[in-house]
Amino acid sequence: MRLRKPTPAFVVAVGALLVSLGGTSYAVSQIGTLDIKDNSVRSIDIRNNTVRSADVRDGTLRKADFADGVLQSGDRGPRGFKGAPGEDGTDGTNGTNGVDGADGAPGAGRWVLINAAGQIEAQSGGFTVAAAYPTLTNTAMTGDNSLRANGNVYINAGEDLSNNGVFATIALQNQLDQNADTITNGRAPLADANPEFAGEISATLCGVSMVVACAPTGTNNSSHFVVSPRNSDGTVTADGTHKRFYVIITGDSTDLVLP
Repeated sequence: MRLRKPTPAFVVAVGALLVSLGGTSYAVSQIGTLDIKDNSVRSIDIRNNTVRSADVRDGTLRKADFADGVLQSGDRGPRGFKGAPGEDGTDGTNGTNGVDGADGAPGAGRWVLINAAGQIEAQSGGFTVAAAYPTLTNTAMTGDNSLRANGNVYINAGEDLSNNGVFATIALQNQLDQNADTITNGRAPLADANPEFAGEISATLCGVSMVVACAPTGTNNSSHFVVSPRNSDGTVTADGTHKRFYVIITGDSTDLVLP
């Protein structure tokens, strides 16, 4: 059987068929980043709706890559808790997931240190001494009651203390020899022999009906309190034996008015 020689048209047809079946796929599979000129691919070269999340490197898109209004703000967080009060009215801590906390209440958890002369040695703020170991006008029909408040210190707290607690404690003073025994380290062996460390103290709100009346003018009200530091045997202190003491005010001090 003799084979016929293929005609030119047949050769062209077969070649075209081979290109259509494999030639294009081969060419596409071989195109890489080196075959593409930098900055040459444009939007028109990419079929719409074909670029997906998997084609974008995580963390590479920025706010500037999106049109205005595309990125929506989340709902505003709840208002933060009120800031913790500061000793001197400083700002409270920031609220959680919300706006900053409000300013701390001035003087909540307040304190004052009174020295042996009845003067303010240190404080958190807002205290003034109204009268320290005062000698008052004699009001007794007989005798002399001018020393009725002489063992006490009267302090203006700058706020209504009706909803507060008042606590006082003796503060040691070991560089002051109160009984001239040359021992200021608290190691004297006898009872009541260490007045630099020891003593009694009481404190209360002034103007408590049927309980406490404060004698100095202007102090018998709920914005004042009185402190009575005593010797260890309960006797009234005098010049040279007065005590240093701390006072702490607890409770709500949002009504404090600073002088």
